[in-house]
Amino acid sequence: MEPDHNFWHQRWQNQQIGFHLKSVNPLLAAHFQALALTPGQRVFIPLCGKTLDIHWLLSQGIHVAGAELNQLAVDSLFAELGLTATITQSGELRHYHAVTPHAVTIDVFQGDFFALEQALLGEINAVYDRAALIALPPDLRVTYSKHLINITHSAPQLLISFHYDQSLLAGPPFNVSADEISAHYGEIYSITLLAEEIMPTGLKGQYPALEKSWLLKPK
Repeated sequence: MEPDHNFWHQRWQNQQIGFHLKSVNPLLAAHFQALALTPGQRVFIPLCGKTLDIHWLLSQGIHVAGAELNQLAVDSLFAELGLTATITQSGELRHYHAVTPHAVTIDVFQGDFFALEQALLGEINAVYDRAALIALPPDLRVTYSKHLINITHSAPQLLISFHYDQSLLAGPPFNVSADEISAHYGEIYSITLLAEEIMPTGLKGQYPALEKSWLLKPK
């Protein structure tokens, strides 16, 4: 299955971005320490959008790398950060690079996630998957997880997933079960459930759902 690029471009064009939280994801703030990172290390956020989680990570002294399909999202991210990016073309991808006033770097690779290679991405100390696995349909999640493992050299992950009755909603976001997470990552990682919380207003304001955070540590 090929990624549906037009779907996501249309969502951004129409500002149908309910997935964009207006504050830092509380699961990141609560469980980031489980990754045991120190200032100066580097986190990769696949399908990053313009998440405010990037602002938070930079404020912690963490270098950030992200991958995002949509140029409008990337331009908005740097504008909201108040940073002017240096942009270079690297194959199919546009590489945005900037340095904050506190000498923390941000690199975002705009274009098809599957065109991103390890040599371009560089060293990654951890992955924060807040909206990538759950955004992709089942067949593509298999390809995604393998590619992510490859380009990050099996870096530890903080993964957030949604759990609900898929028959009620076509997705995205998709229901991703604990068994599926194990199928994608169990061979490489030890998987620990850090927390699960009932979404107070439900998914999209109406569907009962759980939000879970997972720690994936290389075996």
